[in-house]
Amino acid sequence: MALLGLDQVTVRFGERAALDAVGLEVAEHEIVSVLGPSGSGKSTLLRVVAGLQPLDAGRVLLSGADQAGVPVHRRGVGLMFQDHQLFPQRDVGGNVAFGPRMHGVGRAERDRRVAELLELVGLPGAGRRAITSLSGGEQQRVALARALAPEPRLLMLDEPLGQLDRGLRERLVGELRGLFGRLGTTVLAVTHDQGEAFALADRVVVMRDGRIAQTGTPLEVWRRPADEFVARFLGFDNVVGATVGGGAAETVWGRIPVPKDSPGGERRVLVRPSGVRVTSASEGLLCTAEACTFRGDHVAVRLRPETGPPLEAEIPLVDAPERGARVGVVFAPDAVVVLGA
Repeated sequence: MALLGLDQVTVRFGERAALDAVGLEVAEHEIVSVLGPSGSGKSTLLRVVAGLQPLDAGRVLLSGADQAGVPVHRRGVGLMFQDHQLFPQRDVGGNVAFGPRMHGVGRAERDRRVAELLELVGLPGAGRRAITSLSGGEQQRVALARALAPEPRLLMLDEPLGQLDRGLRERLVGELRGLFGRLGTTVLAVTHDQGEAFALADRVVVMRDGRIAQTGTPLEVWRRPADEFVARFLGFDNVVGATVGGGAAETVWGRIPVPKDSPGGERRVLVRPSGVRVTSASEGLLCTAEACTFRGDHVAVRLRPETGPPLEAEIPLVDAPERGARVGVVFAPDAVVVLGA
């Protein structure tokens, strides 16, 4: 039995469906990241599970029990917001102890739990520090400890790292995944950051206009986007119409090889930037290098073919063409995905 089950969950704001008959299950100890653009329904989904947003239709099940009529404080879920919402008048220990105190946990047990959680989140001995003395990353850790203190059966995170700089986010997301693994915590996290979602989750759910566009492991979603929306949301712009058949796709970029198991007919085809290979101007599709952007271990090159939309390519540093150079392009079949409808 899933720890969390959403059954045809629907929420409407006027004529607009913020959630449209959403079905989703989260297994015990699983980490699920919900990913999507603004307005896709991500935060509404969290509020529904927490009991902060009433349903227009459908059911929310926790351990198989329908949560209709169950108040927020009795659902046994934790919710951590993007802005942390810490109590500035309480010190770090007072913030972390708040949940257990509200649940009637005794002083000695509260103190033990506070010390244990501060150790876990990398702030040992910080219980007497003022909230205003903490950095953004330290406040994020305190907010996480406070959310974990009541020992929720489900922890929900709403853009938990959204206010932090990229370097700190990248470091903390790895720490979070390790922490949740050690604790066996079941997590439902909402984010618009693809890197954060893929690094944190066992499973990724991509939402669009109140519906689930795709769900799968990070590797499955990255390798095989379900459709053009998912591909473009993940940052892949090399998408064109094609007629697929016989191991190839006929496109405005010419004939592109596709994997053998690709569906045929009129389709949309994605070419990953890593599969756009630059060669001499006498070979393949003739293009002009319009722009080159340094990306650390490679250069992102924008190529303008004589016909069709531009192409994005990932080129090793030593092979990067000069801006304005005329080059040829060939395509690697293992980097081509024939998309669904």
